[in-house]
Amino acid sequence: MRASERAAAAAEGEVTLSMKIPESHLSKTLFFFRHQGYRADLPAVFQEKDFYSHLIRGILQVKRLDRGRLSCLLSVEPAVANYFGGLHGGAVAAVVELVSIACARTVVAEDKELFLGELSMSYLSVASAKADVVVDAFVVRSGRNVTVIAVEFKMKKTSKLIYTGRSTFYNMPIAKL
Repeated sequence: MRASERAAAAAEGEVTLSMKIPESHLSKTLFFFRHQGYRADLPAVFQEKDFYSHLIRGILQVKRLDRGRLSCLLSVEPAVANYFGGLHGGAVAAVVELVSIACARTVVAEDKELFLGELSMSYLSVASAKADVVVDAFVVRSGRNVTVIAVEFKMKKTSKLIYTGRSTFYNMPIAKL
C-alpha cells in the first residue's frame, strides 16, 4: 500500500495508520473491516432499549427449570453467528450470563440482589449455524453471600461439550430506605 493509499484509508474515517505495519497486513486488515461493513449505520431497531436481551432470549427456549438447575435449547441463528458461521463468542458469554442469573434466582431469595463478580468461559469447539445446542446450568455452591453457577453447552445431536462457563454472584440484601 503506497503512502497515498494509506492517507486515503485514514481519510475515510478517523483512523490512525502506523507506518510500522507491513503493507500486506494493513491491506488485509482494511479489507476485513470494509467487508464486515464497519462504517454501516445501525438501523433504529438495533438501538432500542433491551435489544440485546431480546436478541439473546430469542435464541433460547427453556426446557426444564428445577431448584438449582436450568436446561435450555439454543438455536444458532445468523444474528448471533460470527464471520465464520459459528456461534459468536460474545453471544456465548451473554447466554452464560443470562442463564446463570436465571439459575441463581432459583436458590437466592428475591429480597437479595445479585451482583456478577466473575464470569469465565472456555471455548472448546464451535457450534455451527442452524445447530441446536443444549445449555445446562446448575448451582455449584450457594451460601449466604456467594452463589457459583456452572454452565455447559453441548451439541444436541452428539452431546459433545463445546463451551463451558462459570459465574460467581455476590448476594446482597436490598437496602430499605
